[in-house]
Amino acid sequence: VAVTVGAHSSIGMRGLLLFGTEEQRARYYPKLATGEMIAAFCLTEPGSGSDAASIKTTAVREGGDWVLNGSKIWITNGGIADFFTVFAKTGGPEDRGKLSAFIVTRDMAGVSSGPHEEKMGIRASSTTTITLDGVRVPADHLLGEEGKGFKVAMNILNSGRTGLGGGSVGGMKRLIALSAQQAKGRVQFGKPISEFGLIKQKVGQMVVDCYATEAVVSMVAGLVDRGFEEYQVEAAISKVFASECLWRTADEALQIAAGNGYMCEYPYERAMRDSRINRIFEGTNDVLRLFIALTAMNDVGQQLRELSKSLEGAFTDPIKGFGVISEYAKRRAALATGIKREGTSFTKLHASLAKEATLFAELTRDLATATDRILRKHGRKIIEKQFATRRLADIMIDLFVLGCVLSRVDAAIRVKGAEATKAERDILTTFGGQARRRIRTTISEIDDNEDESIKSLADHAFDLEKFGWDTL
Repeated sequence: VAVTVGAHSSIGMRGLLLFGTEEQRARYYPKLATGEMIAAFCLTEPGSGSDAASIKTTAVREGGDWVLNGSKIWITNGGIADFFTVFAKTGGPEDRGKLSAFIVTRDMAGVSSGPHEEKMGIRASSTTTITLDGVRVPADHLLGEEGKGFKVAMNILNSGRTGLGGGSVGGMKRLIALSAQQAKGRVQFGKPISEFGLIKQKVGQMVVDCYATEAVVSMVAGLVDRGFEEYQVEAAISKVFASECLWRTADEALQIAAGNGYMCEYPYERAMRDSRINRIFEGTNDVLRLFIALTAMNDVGQQLRELSKSLEGAFTDPIKGFGVISEYAKRRAALATGIKREGTSFTKLHASLAKEATLFAELTRDLATATDRILRKHGRKIIEKQFATRRLADIMIDLFVLGCVLSRVDAAIRVKGAEATKAERDILTTFGGQARRRIRTTISEIDDNEDESIKSLADHAFDLEKFGWDTL
């Protein structure tokens, strides 16, 4: 149910909300609001997943209409939707990324959906192919500007990613409740397993992950509600962090239930199957990590290009490179965490959070240092260096989440007082310590790593198309 409603509102009709004309909205809003008309988002194709610009569906002008031909796969709500936001190529063969968005309705001749897809999880969600066979779409069904469809798609997906974060919070809360009840009710060695340290470790980490995820989702929602338009990095961070926290929580909840957890009569195996998709749709977490880091570094690159004359040799001169690039890295670090800093100090956090504020400032400087080292090491080849880019993304994710948790705990202290928020401060202390260790380890791996060995072993497996060593 959540996936059906989420796909309808977060992505299916979101393009109409963000880019629709007044006439388009007046025509479709009433039925979309009541559920009389269900919406779907049609971007992915058999040969086009993360590389959205490579879609093959075409839209060609004929008289006053557009004629659409192509097929879309894995369309959520595909079998029940009557309103489709469809993306098609409107440029020539040389215009690889020139896409446009269209409003297509099921009653148009040539629109059809395939059979229900059998999936690992979210099996009740309608997932089908959508085929467009010579579909004539009136000119006034163009959504946004012609040739600007990629921008439309990315803005829609920002909304979908924030929605996935919220859904993950709900899933984690349900799993924590199930795990607590299971641990208290299951007796082994003469006492409830809730008294064992390793069980406490699992549930305690679930609580930290859930609290942190909800802080991030609330922060991103606040940015949206306040009218910020550039929140794509924060939305991507919320999706990556939330979906991975939910996956760990589902895995550990099943582990606490042990043998029962593996049985279909209990909810745990379904929770794992349902939650696994979150790391894939709305942009795979692997691609989103690259997006997070490269978007952050793009500002640095833009500044460097503007000052190219004065920065010749910046990547080869250690002192000059560090001085110039780290300044941009620090500035971007502040933007990425959504917190404007004067120097390295907070001015509004509750005094009792001074230690955590200092930690955040130190880790922000670590991010600046890491950005500097990575840029000086790889220069313009950074786009090809996915190991390095992922490391930077992981640091940014931890920093942004820590900033959100700081904000949430600060707000709680101001409302309830320091004594009443001890548990929440324990969450902040725990997450801060974990983030510090992860970030420091990640930074150490920038120069001291096994990247080339790992890539060589992958190439070995690709060449053989199998594992190369058998004992028998």
